[in-house]
Amino acid sequence: MLRRSASLVKSIEKPNLKHGAVIGFPSSHLPGRLSRMPISTLALNDGHQVPWIAFGTGTALFGKDAERAIRLAIDNGFTHLDGAQVYGNEDTLGNGIVASGKPRSELFITTKLGALQPGATPKSALQESLKKIKVDYVDLYLIHQANQHVGKLQEVWKGMEEAQKAGLTKSIGVSNFTADHLKIILEVATIPPAVNQVEAHPYVWEALQPNLAIHKQYNIVTSSYGGLSPLFRGKGGPLDAVIEQIRARLESTRGAPVSDGQVLNKWLKQKGVLVVTTSSKAERIREYLDTDIVPELTADEVALIETAGGKLHKRYFPGNWPPE
Repeated sequence: MLRRSASLVKSIEKPNLKHGAVIGFPSSHLPGRLSRMPISTLALNDGHQVPWIAFGTGTALFGKDAERAIRLAIDNGFTHLDGAQVYGNEDTLGNGIVASGKPRSELFITTKLGALQPGATPKSALQESLKKIKVDYVDLYLIHQANQHVGKLQEVWKGMEEAQKAGLTKSIGVSNFTADHLKIILEVATIPPAVNQVEAHPYVWEALQPNLAIHKQYNIVTSSYGGLSPLFRGKGGPLDAVIEQIRARLESTRGAPVSDGQVLNKWLKQKGVLVVTTSSKAERIREYLDTDIVPELTADEVALIETAGGKLHKRYFPGNWPPE
């Protein structure tokens, strides 16, 4: 309960999606009207379900007060909130949750382990996060960066398992882990990671293949941050014309507006990817959620995006990945 405070590899045809809870939010193409739309969920390898799209509190909100943004996200339909110790705003993430009045049972909360302080463990670090977020547990707890635990990855992973066994988190996973990092922890894991959150979009999809092969083998959900970077940070690349072509077809099929971002998020969704995104604008937030009811891309369209993406290798967050 909330403690109130005073202050998938190649296959796109069969992603592990199912419809989860139904929430209401204004449709982006019907301003002011409230639509009841199903939010799809992804099945985790531990039996839990995760909403396929999350509102992130890093990047634009890094080190900033996130309360207003969280209120905006929840008020407009987001139920999955993605935080991290290193973002420096877990307390205001919690304030936003409390202020929203949303029952804890209707939210999915993620946070991530940063560098461990002397004497700390993943379990004790999570206990501190829970105090800040003002909840009794999180739904997903990730190791944020493998390079913060050099030589200790196996020990840290066992500590993550202890945090889960203690009931402080329902699921555990990793972030920014290469295939080699995954192999290291899988040597000792009694509980495999449920999620690996990485920079994922068509311009790195080919480079992610070693990761995706392991994800498929252990049913690890691939989570994406920076998924729309080719549109917002990489205009002028080989994807532009392809995205516009598909957007026009989807818009014609739907009979309602479809954005470039919805095309790319739909591509990620059909790849079975958990999307982490953010925005300060209510209209954009509703647009992200509206992606659920945008018509499906055809198999040819999915392949076309992957082919176009393969013409350029570009990371927009290179500091989170070893040199290539």
